[in-house]
Amino acid sequence: MIHFAAPTVEQYFRTYVITNFAVSADETKLIFNSNLNGKMNLWAIDLQKNGFPYLFAQKDEACNFIKIDPENRYVLAGFDKDGDENYQIYAIPYEGGLPEPLITGDTSEKYYFSHLSNDGKRVYYITSANNPMYLNTHMKNLETDIDTLINIGETSPTELAAVSEKEERFVYTRAFANTYVVSFVKAGEEIHYLTPDHEKVHVAYDPVFIEEQTIFFVTDYEEDHTYIAKYEVETKKFSKVAAVEGESVQTIKWNKEKKELFFSTSKGVQDNLYRYGMEDGAVSKIALPADVIEQLHIAKSGNLYLLGRSATSPLNIYTLQDGSEWKQLTENRVLGIDPEEMVDPEVIVYRSFDGMEIEALLFKAKPEQANGYTIFWPHGGPQASERKMFRSMFQCLLNRGYHIFAPNFRGSTDYGSAFTKLVEQDWGEGPRLDCIAGIEWLFDNGITDRDRLFLVGGSYGGYMALLLHGRHADYFKAVVDIFGPSDLFTFVESVPPHWKPIMERWLGDPVRDKERFTRDSPVTYLDGMTKPMLVIQGAKDPRVVKEESDQIVAKLKEKGRDVEYLVLEDEGHGFSKKDNEIKVYNVMLDFLEKHQ
Repeated sequence: MIHFAAPTVEQYFRTYVITNFAVSADETKLIFNSNLNGKMNLWAIDLQKNGFPYLFAQKDEACNFIKIDPENRYVLAGFDKDGDENYQIYAIPYEGGLPEPLITGDTSEKYYFSHLSNDGKRVYYITSANNPMYLNTHMKNLETDIDTLINIGETSPTELAAVSEKEERFVYTRAFANTYVVSFVKAGEEIHYLTPDHEKVHVAYDPVFIEEQTIFFVTDYEEDHTYIAKYEVETKKFSKVAAVEGESVQTIKWNKEKKELFFSTSKGVQDNLYRYGMEDGAVSKIALPADVIEQLHIAKSGNLYLLGRSATSPLNIYTLQDGSEWKQLTENRVLGIDPEEMVDPEVIVYRSFDGMEIEALLFKAKPEQANGYTIFWPHGGPQASERKMFRSMFQCLLNRGYHIFAPNFRGSTDYGSAFTKLVEQDWGEGPRLDCIAGIEWLFDNGITDRDRLFLVGGSYGGYMALLLHGRHADYFKAVVDIFGPSDLFTFVESVPPHWKPIMERWLGDPVRDKERFTRDSPVTYLDGMTKPMLVIQGAKDPRVVKEESDQIVAKLKEKGRDVEYLVLEDEGHGFSKKDNEIKVYNVMLDFLEKHQ
């Protein structure tokens, strides 16, 4: 008989990414952004033929939105350059082709799409040009080529979030922090906030004009979990519309033709989907084909389209038509590996240092593959969470025999607003101690031995990996830091301009909070960083700039420490190019195996 070799790392990373999609108004064409050919490009499927995906537009760059003209004359999309996140707006023929600049400027400027008029003749967008910290809103008339400034951002980053059908009223969001986002409706120069007290810390986002006078939106105003609220423009009345106990509403979608409202929620490590009855207020749950929803679209016909993933299923696009069964439109799978061979996580809860309950995902390698080692994975964000979503890296590591433990420490999203706020101005104390309690739980429950634990993290998780290494090195065999901030003083000064207004509430003030910044900066604990380390960084990263990794590597090398440094010259805060992704994780696997 023929005997085949064990799966290679390349097999796991030959899955592709789908970051967003769009469906034409007549539902004949699906366009999605993916690295099917190794780099990020736009691909399309003929929905009438349900055919094979074909290359729709080649740019070889990350795309942050896709919008199809209602009359099927053109497609709009936003592209950056090598991960710098300075997205600009391009136009593409409806039949596909090479993207042509439509709304662009200096390569250091950002142009974010916001809204396309119902007749496809006017594009509303947000830009950093002339206002890099607070952002301005413009409207470009595609017939006359006249570009009009319609709002100047002030106080904090201000973005256009909704436009009424008559294009006479506009809803803007203004962010002071991830947990403090206010929304206001503007008609002419008149402004009215959607919530009764906009100075009270809360979020109000994802507004939808149900009609010219009625706005539905998501908020946690005076509640711990987000819910659907309503604002009546004429009466200035705010009211609560719908909520699901213990779940946080993420997004709402309105179907004007069918008078239907759909909304998704998060509950810890997975999502749910609901239909809201506009007449009777009834909320009914809709079964999902995936555990995590990345994007939801409701067509005029009432058909649902969803981009989602689960722990053992990569990103795919599904459709639900006529209330029947979900149909999978894309076939994204791990090369040559049955889903049954992959690992679903256990959801566990442990108590932290102060008695607070922390939820975590525990991925256990199959007994016949387990090598006795465990990887501790603090997630990024920090105001994000680890969820039941496919990660090629996780399934590859599991196949190599590693267990993986991923805690949703305080500050994680999807557990209520109060829990999320706990990381604000406390990046390095409470969350760090939650991680330590999780590590002790692993030991106490026999998941791993004290001399068989690795530490791997990216972004904020990279920061936490550095901090844990510096303060608790004895726990770990070796450490992998993927673009993590190393010094809070330099980090707070180097973030993108439109991040700066939110840094006060998120992280603090480096002068006022000098003592805390020093205590919570990994660079303070260089003497404790004694274990072998691999540092990975994208040279074009706009969030955690390359200097954050440069300086920690240089300082550790000066001390004679064992440090490997991998820089991706054409990547930003992540790995959009398939060859780079495979290279990164091959290097990581070799590093971990070397230090077993």
